[in-house]
Amino acid sequence: MLKIKDLHASVEDKEILKGLNLNVKAGEIHAIMGPNGAGKSTLANIIAGKEEYEVTDGKIHLNGEDIEELAAEERAHKGVFLSFQYPVEIPGVTVTNFMKTAINETRKAQGLEEMPAKDMLKKIREKSELLEIDRKFLSRSLNEGFSGGEKKRNEIFQMAMMEPKLAILDETDSGLDIDALRIVANGVNKLKSPDNAIVVITHYQRLLEYIVPDFVHVLYDGKIVKSGTKELALELEEKGYDWIKEEINA
Repeated sequence: MLKIKDLHASVEDKEILKGLNLNVKAGEIHAIMGPNGAGKSTLANIIAGKEEYEVTDGKIHLNGEDIEELAAEERAHKGVFLSFQYPVEIPGVTVTNFMKTAINETRKAQGLEEMPAKDMLKKIREKSELLEIDRKFLSRSLNEGFSGGEKKRNEIFQMAMMEPKLAILDETDSGLDIDALRIVANGVNKLKSPDNAIVVITHYQRLLEYIVPDFVHVLYDGKIVKSGTKELALELEEKGYDWIKEEINA
């Protein structure tokens, strides 16, 4: 699904990623953890194709295709979905209309006709019920006046509607109380399938109590320095990240 080899990347001439390797297969959930400034969000934005990040070396392949030269919009059409730490408010555009536009733009890019209105409404109804979203919520302006939990739930709804091949959730647990965290995590778990892959970026182990990863990776100083199962996340919670530094320097 996603294969990254020896990735080096910088922002404003400052090197952030320093030879990162990652291999994510279909059907898997990978968690990436690490201290502030390690490069977690940089990695997410680079996979999604954000222009302000410069890849100086290495390869990024999605389903065997080199996607380095593709714009963010083209990557999205190929099935890359990125949730944001701070979703943007769009007054006057309802959640439903935003989703209709996004889906039909992707279909257009794939050479397909617009989704018939009745099929779109059926899909919206099915996904909103799956994620326990009130129908009134869908008629509100996108993210305008939304609480932190509502913004994150809306992003999981977008993920459900778009059905991406690769979903990257960048600190989707940020600012959520336990109830909102459980709802968001439950939605992610329901959307996992043998045909997609999910990369969860987080500081804390608490999210991984609800979304159980197949693999946990520690990103430190621009590289993945340690990988393991969910037990690694528990170890990080107990010991912090200093022991990783000591292990590297040993």
